[in-house]
Amino acid sequence: MTVIRAELADVLEAAQLFAAYREFYGEPYDTSAAGAFLASRIVRDESIVLLGLSDDEVVGFAQIYPTFSSTRLARIWVLNDLYVVEHARGTGAVDELLDTVLSMATDAGAQAVELSTAHTNTRAQAVYERHGYQLDEVYRTYEKPTTTLRFVWEGQLNERSRLGITDG
Repeated sequence: MTVIRAELADVLEAAQLFAAYREFYGEPYDTSAAGAFLASRIVRDESIVLLGLSDDEVVGFAQIYPTFSSTRLARIWVLNDLYVVEHARGTGAVDELLDTVLSMATDAGAQAVELSTAHTNTRAQAVYERHGYQLDEVYRTYEKPTTTLRFVWEGQLNERSRLGITDG
């Protein structure tokens, strides 16, 4: 298998695997949205997209976000997305992708490659551990969406008026 860095011309092929990856994690399979997202990342040089090719077929996909660690005072890479098509699993495709990511990160001066996966994705966990990735037992990761739902409940305007609250 050969691993290449995707360019804008590769987005249509990459989008198919990215859409499948997103579907694996519960999102709708949408190659149009996946392609637009990848194209934006590539054009803005915000991520590194790798494609694994076997006999001219794209069988693997990885997306990396180079960033920094403030506590380490160092560059790190976040391997955010990794996907291999079903029929190429167990062929070494994932190993080639992971080895390429680590090699590129090392060449770029990154101190570490970080990744995460679902608690239930035990197959991926075994692959990562086989490659020397260690489970973080120091930090917990939290997330809070930046969008909030705004509900207007019946009587809200009357209550604001009763309390003398005005918008101006």
